Amino acid sequence: MLILIYYLMARRREYGLLKGKEYIVKTIVTTELVKKIADKMGIEMFDCYTGFKWIADVIRKNEGSKKYIGGGEESYGFLADDFVRDKDSVSACALFAEVTAWAKDNGKTLYQLLQDIYVEYGYSKEVGISLVRKGKEGADEIEAMMKNFRANPVKELAGSPVILSKDFVKLESVDYVKEEVTTLEMPTTSNVLQYFTEDGTKVSIRPSGTEPKIKFYIEVQSSPISSRKEIPQAEVQADKKINAIKEFFGL
Repeated sequence: MLILIYYLMARRREYGLLKGKEYIVKTIVTTELVKKIADKMGIEMFDCYTGFKWIADVIRKNEGSKKYIGGGEESYGFLADDFVRDKDSVSACALFAEVTAWAKDNGKTLYQLLQDIYVEYGYSKEVGISLVRKGKEGADEIEAMMKNFRANPVKELAGSPVILSKDFVKLESVDYVKEEVTTLEMPTTSNVLQYFTEDGTKVSIRPSGTEPKIKFYIEVQSSPISSRKEIPQAEVQADKKINAIKEFFGL
């Protein structure tokens, strides 16, 4: 997702094809690095719920007024153009081949291209963890966990204070720095909680809609890096944060 969406935006910028009406789409649990890249390139980004029907919904609402560039989700699904309204592995694979050739023409491997994205926009690491809880007792336990998170909001993660939380059942966003509560503009509600910290960490929690499990999506960022050589140390920093967050949630 990250490499593909970066390529589509960067190449359009390179060829002067950005006219101010372009946009991309990602799901709310997908890396925030996508937004950093879009913001720096002056491209609008929409967040949506997990599932390509929601990406298709954004495309439908913007037909005729804006230009869709690409979009996807953290579970590898990608849609490179709007003539299909679902994840499209054929076009995604073709696009990946194109990106690989472009990287090679520029003397890079795909991994080196990813490293250069990290150097320019910041290092980020994501981990997904699912807790399986089967049967009625499991469903009750998952429901109780979500109720507990809402009753006792997370205030700190890996030593960094939570500065923003989002509750997609209430469609409510709480900014703890500005002490403001705003409405989330989403097409419907969803049983998802998100926490954003001062150092760029994001944790999303949601029960699965199809399986007996509750999912935790953890994304952490390191201190800024200036070269590929600093990435191993950035990963060490990221792993420490991830382990602290896993311990906090008992994962």
